[in-house]
Amino acid sequence: MHYYTLGEIPHKRHTQFRKKDGELYKEELFSTEGFSDMYSILYHCNPPTQITQVEEPFSVKPKTIHDKQLKPRCLMGFDIKPEDDYLKSRKPVLVNNDCRISLAAPRKSMENYFFKNADADECIFVHVGKGTMKSCYGELTFGYGDYIVIPRGTIYQMEFETEDNRLLIIESTGPIVTPKRYRNKFGQLLEHSPFCERDIRKPKNLKTYDEQGDFLFYIKKQDMMYPYRYLNHPFDVIGWDGYVYPYIFSIHDFEPITGRVHQPPPVHQTFTGRNFVICSFVPRLFDYHPKAIPAPYNHSNIDSDEVLYYVDGDFMSRKHVEKGMISLHPGGIPHGPHPGTAEKSIGAKETHELAVMVDTFAPLLMTEYAAGIEEGDYYKSWL
Repeated sequence: MHYYTLGEIPHKRHTQFRKKDGELYKEELFSTEGFSDMYSILYHCNPPTQITQVEEPFSVKPKTIHDKQLKPRCLMGFDIKPEDDYLKSRKPVLVNNDCRISLAAPRKSMENYFFKNADADECIFVHVGKGTMKSCYGELTFGYGDYIVIPRGTIYQMEFETEDNRLLIIESTGPIVTPKRYRNKFGQLLEHSPFCERDIRKPKNLKTYDEQGDFLFYIKKQDMMYPYRYLNHPFDVIGWDGYVYPYIFSIHDFEPITGRVHQPPPVHQTFTGRNFVICSFVPRLFDYHPKAIPAPYNHSNIDSDEVLYYVDGDFMSRKHVEKGMISLHPGGIPHGPHPGTAEKSIGAKETHELAVMVDTFAPLLMTEYAAGIEEGDYYKSWL
């Protein structure tokens, strides 16, 4: 990310900054990877440290399935049942030590509590629904096709405008950032990048809640959920600046890279995490070589698992695709277009597909939730 500021801040950091009544604002350094990477400085009306009660934690560790079957998988994502509560609606389906892929269908807003993921950065893809994500950095209005990128440790609330919401949530044990090859040495996105800083929506409408009371936080750490109660409202920030803050990038603003012949999946990369990448497949013109085959060639996944989340449109390489469907093609065996789709794609001029891909460099395990929505015969669909 790049530098941004909102609200009121003093001229120099780590110096006196006082309210109208003479009391000092409470400065907080919010940093990643210790003091050696990006950070922001926030100015609170009240100390962010005043805990009034710590309640009994409970486990949210995913229950994984170890069936030792190396085969392509298909999960019917929209079969995940809606739930009122945002946190309870988050159902992990594919996990490893680097990332966690979850599906969620929350019906209600977070009105009575706040959430902090102290384990991981979050990238929330909004498939269905709209609303506002609120944090001490301000507000982000989201809708269909938005990636909401939330740095670990950010305290936030989700406010939904409808009860019909479908989210794909990717948690990363390392920072979620833009691909390094698309940035210069100063961090600016380069000319050949498929998106630029203008496409990134930053927090707006900073509201300062200088309130005391009983504020319930759920803090996720090491697969445990810790209920904490704080004296002060977490959104009591009068101003902040820095490089760490939540933001939104829309999949609809991703500019596809095309060529005379079929381009490999890295051209679709949007974000990178620790040992995995997130890619965006968007409507685009097909290859323009006179003998081009627009459908992707067969590919041997030797050292990565490929997850494709189908969002919308027609997919020339797959048959019987439904919205919210997830395919998992594990490392070690090849995958490719369904029979007849390569021939059928010849001569096609464009595609209107929309999908999110996650490639991991460590094997993914299915969870009990995934087993409950799996289409068991998917591996036979190439016959």
